[in-house]
Amino acid sequence: MAAMSGLLLCLLLLLLVISGVAPAQAAEMEIELVPMTENESSSSSPPSCANPVSVEAACRGASETHAGVAYEHCVESLGADPRSKEAGNMHGLAMLATKMAIDHAASTEAKIDDLAEMEESPHARARFNHCMEQYGGAADLLRDALDNLKAEIYGKAMEQLAAALGASESCEDAWKGEAESAVPVAAHDREYGRMAHIALGFTHAAA
Repeated sequence: MAAMSGLLLCLLLLLLVISGVAPAQAAEMEIELVPMTENESSSSSPPSCANPVSVEAACRGASETHAGVAYEHCVESLGADPRSKEAGNMHGLAMLATKMAIDHAASTEAKIDDLAEMEESPHARARFNHCMEQYGGAADLLRDALDNLKAEIYGKAMEQLAAALGASESCEDAWKGEAESAVPVAAHDREYGRMAHIALGFTHAAA
């Protein structure tokens, strides 16, 4: 119907031009400009760019709202990754931190696998196997969280990131009662836990 009305208007204007009526006059006679409503105006305008944020500002905010995020470590870890310069905004930094957490989970799982192969004690091997299961599951959760981050489904992403935090704690529990120096994966657990907390903090800020 709208297309037919437009065609008729064009034909009318053409006839007026042929008959000697100027296009400007025809426009004045036949066309009435209707101002857009506020809702129409806002819906047709292009989306604004997300606010840029520095690594320092992002880490400061995350450290103030999440106890598991240490400001200095956050800045050092994110700043050392060249991808942080391209992240641009909070959403980009949340995705980067999640990717880094995935890398930590995968490398920790690989390290534990190497240690398990050299271990002769069945009890110790069982501990390593438990940790590998935890980190394998955490890596899957983090990948799912990254997919949800890409789609800007922040609530689900935060649930998955929070669930992935438990890998390091569960792995540490397998060595409960042992001195930290005797836990072969303690440093890996700690570094993974820190990065996972940063990913969660950044995602919370981006939501």
